[in-house]
Amino acid sequence: MGQMAKRVLFALTSQTDMGGGAKTGSWLEELAASYYTLVDKGVAVDLASVNGGDAPIDPASLEEPWITDNGRRFLKDDAAMAKLRNSLKLSDVKAADYDAVYMIGGAGTAWDFPDNAALGAIMADIDGRGGVVAGVCHGVCGFLNKRDGKAFGAGRKLTAISDREDEMAGFDKLVPLLPERTLRAAGAEVVCGAPFEAHVVVDGNYVTGQNPASAAGVAEAILQQLGALIRT
Repeated sequence: MGQMAKRVLFALTSQTDMGGGAKTGSWLEELAASYYTLVDKGVAVDLASVNGGDAPIDPASLEEPWITDNGRRFLKDDAAMAKLRNSLKLSDVKAADYDAVYMIGGAGTAWDFPDNAALGAIMADIDGRGGVVAGVCHGVCGFLNKRDGKAFGAGRKLTAISDREDEMAGFDKLVPLLPERTLRAAGAEVVCGAPFEAHVVVDGNYVTGQNPASAAGVAEAILQQLGALIRT
């Protein structure tokens, strides 16, 4: 790949509703912590969503106690916010332009990441070139996309938001599927750590994180795989 800047595509949900008046979207900390871990090291990051345009953020992630310094930085970052408000459409993305795809979580992904032909095609292209395929929290629902009749996650070691975390957060009553049990049923080896504590699993070129606390760790693992980590 030469000395050109590495490029990473963040895949975001376009789902805004969870039913019963509850709203969803991407989880701000997962987006922001991952974004700055990469861009602060000189990696180019583009944001794409299922429908393109203004990608929603889960309103709960904008509030205490969930918002962090990373999130506040992102909300004040005009360039980052412009990417979010004018996200690329996944079906318009040229996968060959990217060294990695990182599926950002948020409960909305449980609706629009599985069975998503555009996302699956991007994953297949990048995976086929040995690029990094990554996801965090509910974003790992993307590994349910199928290639040759099998889920991307089949036969791979992954982590995901645990069933217990989904239950503790009340998401189990709202989302159409629970990532941990659904990935396991699809043939993945799913290994979860303690609730709400950072837990990252690397299996070859697949990198997954369990929850928002894991997002920066996933991005660090992506950096290492891209050879872009600047050791000080």
